[in-house]
Amino acid sequence: MTLDAVHERLAAALRGPLPGHTTFLSRSGYSRADLDRAQRADTAPRESAVLALLYPAMGAPHLLLMRRPEYAGVHSGQVSFPGGRREAEDIDLQATALREFQEETGATPRELRVLGPLSQVYIPPSRSLVTPFVGLAEELGPTRPDPREVQALLEVPLTELLRPDVIRQRRQHIQVLGREAEIPYFDLAGQVVWGATAMMLAELRELLLH
Repeated sequence: MTLDAVHERLAAALRGPLPGHTTFLSRSGYSRADLDRAQRADTAPRESAVLALLYPAMGAPHLLLMRRPEYAGVHSGQVSFPGGRREAEDIDLQATALREFQEETGATPRELRVLGPLSQVYIPPSRSLVTPFVGLAEELGPTRPDPREVQALLEVPLTELLRPDVIRQRRQHIQVLGREAEIPYFDLAGQVVWGATAMMLAELRELLLH
């Protein structure tokens, strides 16, 4: 699939109703109701936004992810999209996503277009309500990742996300449930991508395949 074809498909899909996360969650040991219950109990979640950027590399569309450093926090070592908390100066959540992308990756992509948001994801351990935005760029450009926020940038060929066997299962402790469960995860770039980022990837993948 070329970047132009990706642009055309996503631009059309994002104008309609989003598929959400029900299909992906149905493969796990927890449900939409579990997350909805946790979100209702949080009267003041922290607004955040991330950017799922698609761009050409080596003649094919790629998707940029990042691995966070190991630290004493709930997202230590996890793979995610660049992004973070909304600040007072951000006029909206799209501005948050773009600012955080630049701060974390150091990149200034050429001709970046934001196509629109995916479904919001609530993350109980960090009390974050995250809005993912999908963007396309003609070129990623040079990167200079912030070592405080980024251990490594992961340039993932889009064909990897669309592999039939990309979603797998493993047993893992789920903090929101307080127990172990069989969870779905994405096997991408030699990394286990799970949790909120996996939910976002699953929705993006569904839009690209349908």
